[in-house]
Amino acid sequence: MVTTNAARKRAQAKVEYNAFLAGCPSRQLLDRISDKWVVLVLCALGGDSGPDRPGAGHAVAPKAMRYSEISRLLAGVSQKMLTQTLRSLEHDGLLTRTVTPTVPVTVSYELTDLGLSLHHMTRGLRNWAQTHMAEVLANREEYNSRTS
Repeated sequence: MVTTNAARKRAQAKVEYNAFLAGCPSRQLLDRISDKWVVLVLCALGGDSGPDRPGAGHAVAPKAMRYSEISRLLAGVSQKMLTQTLRSLEHDGLLTRTVTPTVPVTVSYELTDLGLSLHHMTRGLRNWAQTHMAEVLANREEYNSRTS
């Protein structure tokens, strides 16, 4: 009976989530997943990083990566920010952290099924930003010239 009640409560809460309400936990989740470092980490672990993967439509395989690989790939991310981002993604169940007892210890990160489902969306967001950046820059320039 406890499982049925717990499942019923989860189903009811799911219906009641509304990110437009200040107290809704989904608002916190939106805040987390809209962070640029989260998007880039998900894209990296999703396998769509590197020069041979220019855009959407390319079938790529998710891959486990070590901290140092992710750090090198994400130009400009601080050690503190990357550590916080990886911990928050692990806390939310979007990635797993695997420690292998080698000398030195090897730690790798990999997307969970939940993280992979989010990665499909973040890949599209990243590709959109890269594809439309020239247009956005032109619009900014035009706006600035009108308002100066």
